[in-house]
Amino acid sequence: MKTLYSEHPVMFKNSPFKFILALILVPAFGIGLIIFLIWHLQNKAAKLTVTEADILFEQGLLSKERSEIKIDSVRTVKVKQSFSNRIFGTGTVELYTAGDSPEIVAVGMPNPNKIREYIN
Repeated sequence: MKTLYSEHPVMFKNSPFKFILALILVPAFGIGLIIFLIWHLQNKAAKLTVTEADILFEQGLLSKERSEIKIDSVRTVKVKQSFSNRIFGTGTVELYTAGDSPEIVAVGMPNPNKIREYIN
């Protein structure tokens, strides 16, 4: 199976204002470093992989939660981007198979429109 897309959420591009705030707080007793560490671990704990046949979304560091959807069963792909997300090329991808709630919600993914193209 060929992997078409495999990425973790991005830090700076997804929330540039949060990044700048954490950077400003680094000299203040290392609070910024703690924010960066927690934020980095949260981003590395999530991964979206799109192959030719299915979509795999993994979350968690110590305990893992994996969601796998066959591409054929995806009914709707919704991409949400704020103004800053559009400038930096990131966004939220929601995948729907049946029902009104998304099965997968991947926040802060780079190139969300490319993901939508691969799935469609």
